Amino acid sequence: MKMNRVENILELMKEADLDYFLISDPESIDYCLDYQNHPGERMYVLMLGKNGDHKLFLNNLFFVEDNLGVEIVWHSDSDDAVQTIVDHMNQPKRIGIDKTWPAKFLLALQKKLPHIKYINASPCVDLVRMKKDEQEQELMIEASRINDLAMNDVIELCSQDLTEEQVAEQLPDIYRKYGAEGNSFEPIVAFGKNGANPHHGNDDSRLQPGDSIIIDMGCKYKGYCSDMTRTVFYKQISEQALEVYDLVKKANEAAEAMIKPGVKLCEIDKVARDLISEAGYGKQFNHRLGHFIGRDVHEYGDVSSQFEMEVEEGMIFSIEPGVYLEGQFGVRVEDLVLVTKDGCRVLNSYTKDVQII
Repeated sequence: MKMNRVENILELMKEADLDYFLISDPESIDYCLDYQNHPGERMYVLMLGKNGDHKLFLNNLFFVEDNLGVEIVWHSDSDDAVQTIVDHMNQPKRIGIDKTWPAKFLLALQKKLPHIKYINASPCVDLVRMKKDEQEQELMIEASRINDLAMNDVIELCSQDLTEEQVAEQLPDIYRKYGAEGNSFEPIVAFGKNGANPHHGNDDSRLQPGDSIIIDMGCKYKGYCSDMTRTVFYKQISEQALEVYDLVKKANEAAEAMIKPGVKLCEIDKVARDLISEAGYGKQFNHRLGHFIGRDVHEYGDVSSQFEMEVEEGMIFSIEPGVYLEGQFGVRVEDLVLVTKDGCRVLNSYTKDVQII
């Protein structure tokens, strides 16, 4: 058990006055125990107790090789798994549940313990996961280094008269070549007018001269994710496309330049959004500026006008302004940043200078 991480979660449980916290998200359980399991439809819960009576509830179908530092309570497919949780609680009054626990288990627990106060306690683990420790930072730095290498390969593929799908399907092998486990999410390769859809699904489109090419991709390295976007152009670039590209790059760099502990996330969003709006493209920047990332490619927290939390050392999030002109083209430039003691470190080194391939 990663006691420093668990102790930080227990502190937040104490503030929320919780007797127990039931964690079902496999990534959060792995974060606490250094044990990876994806149980499908079966119940899988790490129970943290305010008095230290922690338990892992696990189906005996699964195998645990190492000592996890926590008592395991086994159950089978024929057992009442939820009842095993009830049997190991000591007169609780307030129980925290994370946001991923399936309703079939939560409703069964509520039926067995109807007079208990149930709390969405996801912030107790999400707020701890927001700030990466030194080990996590090293893994994410390496994941982004691999992403930089892979981006170069993908851009070369785009010049070989392949479809979007044909480019994207080669990415897992590229990542494995550089030592990653594969994709951290389904990549986006968007040619020309397809780039005007921020979440375009890759199709059989082929490049035409003057097309923009949005490449949004990330890998997973030892359990941690990377995410980066670059926009390049095929054979030529129009004056408008160059103007938009320079604007998006300027917004990306202006936001990154202001990041340091104490700055509010909403203020970072505002700097980039104001630049784009003042140039007349505010309506075409139609998503938040960034999201937090770690074991999952999208974690709790975002860089948006609605998120007033102050930046703290150890946070890692994306900065990804974009402009999307329907029926024409799109531009997005995205880096990951690690907040340091007095600023930030941009984790991506792949060039942001305009490229024509």
